[in-house]
Amino acid sequence: MQVSANNSLLVLDGVSKAWPGVKALQDVRLELFPGEIHALIGENGAGKSTLLKILFGVHQADTGTLHIEGKPVKLAGPGEAIANGISMVHQELSLVPQLNSIQNIVLGRERSVAGFIDWADARKQALVALNRLNFTADPNVSVRRLSIGQQQLVELARALAYDAKVIIMDEPTASLSGHESEKLFEILKDLRSSGHAIVYVSHRLAEVFTLADRATVLRDGKLIGTVLRGKELTEKSLVRMMVGRGLDDHTTLPHTPPGEIMLQVDGLSRHNDFQNVSFDVRRGEIVGMAGMIGAGRTEVARCIAGADVMDAGKIHVRGKQQKFKSPADSVKAGIAFLTEDRKHQGLALRMSLAKNITLPAPPTWLSFINRRKQNDSAKSALEKASSKVNVSRRAGTLSGGNQQKVVLAKWLLTKSEIFIFDEPTRGIDVGAKAEIYALMRELTDQGAAILMISSEMPELLRMSDRIVVMREGKKVAEMKRAEASEELVVAWATGANS
Repeated sequence: MQVSANNSLLVLDGVSKAWPGVKALQDVRLELFPGEIHALIGENGAGKSTLLKILFGVHQADTGTLHIEGKPVKLAGPGEAIANGISMVHQELSLVPQLNSIQNIVLGRERSVAGFIDWADARKQALVALNRLNFTADPNVSVRRLSIGQQQLVELARALAYDAKVIIMDEPTASLSGHESEKLFEILKDLRSSGHAIVYVSHRLAEVFTLADRATVLRDGKLIGTVLRGKELTEKSLVRMMVGRGLDDHTTLPHTPPGEIMLQVDGLSRHNDFQNVSFDVRRGEIVGMAGMIGAGRTEVARCIAGADVMDAGKIHVRGKQQKFKSPADSVKAGIAFLTEDRKHQGLALRMSLAKNITLPAPPTWLSFINRRKQNDSAKSALEKASSKVNVSRRAGTLSGGNQQKVVLAKWLLTKSEIFIFDEPTRGIDVGAKAEIYALMRELTDQGAAILMISSEMPELLRMSDRIVVMREGKKVAEMKRAEASEELVVAWATGANS
């Protein structure tokens, strides 16, 4: 991509936006060129979402200008953004699940003949866009029957059908498998070659290095800088720009050597999910569990936590065999399960933090909840989880990092000694990740045992004392951290070495 000051496709300049008591954006500039993938990165709360919404016409800036191909433009809503060649593929997909792919793509812009929708024309438009993306699913089935990756292609096809020049991708791989992500990357590169400008938002820095021609970094609503692909675009430079400091490599943190076996799983099986899985986790260590999506990792964790019932096998906690009929049984045994879906399974988003944190064991007096003790207990647990958020706030108003800290604080109150972290940093910015890593190491230093399921290879290699690899419902390998490498773990997880 050749970047020239004379061929800007879009320029946002001097953009500021404030809410009561909050300066979301302050004098931000974003410049896009035809044929580039431009990463927009920053911690949660940096202002990325606000900037995207201004670019898509959802919000209007308090100050600043927008020029598209050199002409001043004002966007009063998403409809005007689309009319000016800007489309957005949201993290939470906006398809109508009951409609098929063709209907979703032309929705709101159907052509009519004599008062009737011209479905032949609609089908032609939609198939042209879908074929550009090598879409192989049946376009006539309702989109709720498609995989997340296929649904995302339908959203992208809708943007192409709108003849978008600028396509905004907000966390596009958050729910995709590795194969689906690779397929998306190839499609985005093809779109770049066709002259589209793509704004790419992701917490995964590895994706930024793979795709981005340039990266713009926001921090606390301010533009920190824009860097070009090459020597400027490194993990060290981006992290420092995002958080204002370097991050420690937590593999160097000292911690106590592993002790007694706290959790032992022997021959665990569940029909159609996994078979004959065995491993143990010792006091003071983190055992990472690697594998592709569908390998059975979460299903194993759910059986250990009592959320699902196993068909065969044994679970020992501190040497004593356990039979869990419900999550309450595993909690009594000292097991804490931090689910991968914290918004739907780990938190009650409309409830206060105090109620969420004390949910497993609310403090009572004469059968009534003691509100003062509830608040005090929640504050104490949040402090241990390195969060200073007011306990009266609703859980749904917090960033991903703070939500994860609330989930952790909830389990700290139960005095659990065995923790299962399922995708502990999914959707969390790099600064919050470092804090979660430090909290996990602090737990092991205090004698806890941690089973960590993660799809992020750097995270597994950084945090795990041992790594268990699963493939197609079976444990296929186990290795110490010193023996592990990204190539070796991926080879076992994909079957490349078999």
